[in-house]
Amino acid sequence: MAKGGVRVEGNALLLGEGAQVRFMRTLRLPETGTHNLPPGLGEFPLRRVEDYPDTVPADWLAKGGVMLPVYLREAMWLSFGGTREPTALQVGVGKVCAVSGERWTGALGRRPQNYLVLPRQPWLDGINSGTGTVRQFVAVPLGLGATVEGQVTGEETAGGVQLQAFPLGAKALERWREEERARTAATRRVGGAPYGIVPPGGQPGGYGGGGYGAAPGMPMPAPMAAPAPGGLPGAPAAPAAASAGGPLRRSRGGPAPQAAPAMGLGVGGSMRQEVYRDDRKAKDWAAEPAARIFVHLVTPPAWRRITGEEPPPSPVDRAAYTKAGLPWFDYYDEDAADLAPSDTLGGVQPVGEWLGTDEAPWAEPAPGQVAPLGNAPRPGKPVQDGDW
Repeated sequence: MAKGGVRVEGNALLLGEGAQVRFMRTLRLPETGTHNLPPGLGEFPLRRVEDYPDTVPADWLAKGGVMLPVYLREAMWLSFGGTREPTALQVGVGKVCAVSGERWTGALGRRPQNYLVLPRQPWLDGINSGTGTVRQFVAVPLGLGATVEGQVTGEETAGGVQLQAFPLGAKALERWREEERARTAATRRVGGAPYGIVPPGGQPGGYGGGGYGAAPGMPMPAPMAAPAPGGLPGAPAAPAAASAGGPLRRSRGGPAPQAAPAMGLGVGGSMRQEVYRDDRKAKDWAAEPAARIFVHLVTPPAWRRITGEEPPPSPVDRAAYTKAGLPWFDYYDEDAADLAPSDTLGGVQPVGEWLGTDEAPWAEPAPGQVAPLGNAPRPGKPVQDGDW
């Protein structure tokens, strides 16, 4: 594996030298119809598995990686804001590729394409299941057959989320850096910020605090805190039980770690979002990944038991959010080409087929609520990889 590895910086994963990934909380969409992009409601907290050797299950220690707390049927999306250099990122859900629908592999593939191209791809909300649409990631337990893994492979053994990042090869990277230097110099002569560069005083991401980024020159949405139980975005989040001095651990002389409920990702509603086709030559990418990581999904009770912390409160319901007049989003990139949907992923059914419907009446956002979005080593703790 190439240099770089994975590091945790706050709630962000840094993969290799340039890619950044955050897991974002959001509203769950209805399972029928096609919708605009839902808002971000704050980041999922990330903790390194290796920091809790006395309380995590042994097989988690063997896989290494990080963990995050998620409620049953909670939706999430992946933000790539802050990515600094071109990266081919593979995203697995239960070791099934979220882009191609094929089983997890350690190599990049073009027929079909089994990766995202960062930073051109600003986020991913779900599996590549339709033309210009994705089906939302929704957390469900293993064992019901409701996960993408269960529906595609017929078994549920992996769960979680898998990430693997490939940088550009040496020659292609040097060409890209030269182009960026020239673009930056030209931009300084006319003012403004080049593509992918955060303007002074700005922030990577947006879309509710850490994700959907506005086009250069557009104002960035203000970050949102995770909502308090029953409250709206912006309300104070519940305080964490752990102190700033570090994670809480059970003493080594205590009881053996308990097995934790296994969680994976199924799908929910459909939304308008493109997965972009790679316009580089296949040989431009490095042959070996710079980093890979296993992300464990943890139920709130297991999170409390393992970390000693309170999980974030359950997200606000979408009807209350929409009624309050808060924004939804629509993104368009005229220079990018949509990747053909996966026939395999197109057949994945939403979790309501297994768990039954629990949806409140849908309140369609008013037109004015849909906001258009468009056109060096870093600090942090390294994360241990394992055998998965």
